[in-house]
Amino acid sequence: MPRIFFQRNKCIGCNACVEAAPNRWRVSRSDGRCFLIGGVEKRGIYQTSITYEELDDNLRAAVNCPAKIIKVEE
Repeated sequence: MPRIFFQRNKCIGCNACVEAAPNRWRVSRSDGRCFLIGGVEKRGIYQTSITYEELDDNLRAAVNCPAKIIKVEE
C-alpha cells in the first residue's frame, strides 16, 4: 500500500499539494501551512497510507511541491 511522508515544519503554504490532491491535503487557517489529511506525526514527519486510486494525484503533489517536502512511496 502506498504511503505519504510530509515534513510540515518546512511547508511554505504554496497550496500546490491541495490543488493536485484536494481529497488528501488542506491549508490550515491557523498558520497557513498545508496539512496531510489522516496524517499521523512521528518525529516531525507526518505519514499515512493511501489507496492506489489516490496515488497519481499525490505523486503530482510531491512533484509540484516547491519545498520538496512530500515523499510518496509505493
